[in-house]
Amino acid sequence: ASSRPKTSPTRRRAIWVATARSVGAWKVPTLSAGDVRSAALATLAPGHRHLLRLAGEERVALNLPAGVSIEERVVYASLPREMPPALIAVLREPAIVAVHSAEAAHHLTAQCVRHGIRRAPLRLAVLSQRIAHAAGDGWGEVATVPYPEDKALLALARQMCQDPWPTGR
Repeated sequence: ASSRPKTSPTRRRAIWVATARSVGAWKVPTLSAGDVRSAALATLAPGHRHLLRLAGEERVALNLPAGVSIEERVVYASLPREMPPALIAVLREPAIVAVHSAEAAHHLTAQCVRHGIRRAPLRLAVLSQRIAHAAGDGWGEVATVPYPEDKALLALARQMCQDPWPTGR
């Protein structure tokens, strides 16, 4: 038996990541979710061919170019919840909704159908074209950020608040 003190799996992972960083095992550029595509991966420097992907339980499959490997760690899960009555009431009026994932878009659409919420008065600010596609049709507007970052999503939502409806409405 080992004389090492027992640690939780989460603590072991945190130690492992910290150790790997401290010894330089992962000297890779930070890529946001929207950047992790074959084209971006193919341009990595030769010393940056083994990547760590911190991802959700539901995620987009990646097609890796030759010589690139990814170690994946699930760090979150999207758990659908029923809309509370106060949110249902808010969404019965024109509103702007920021949508962060395809799973959230599917859930929002399903909840609107379930609760008889009209989508035409609702405008979506989304992080990517994939999320926009997942939301489906019938929304008043679906606007996509130029690059998938939370800061850009919030800036887009703010901009949409300044322009209540797209030109021509």
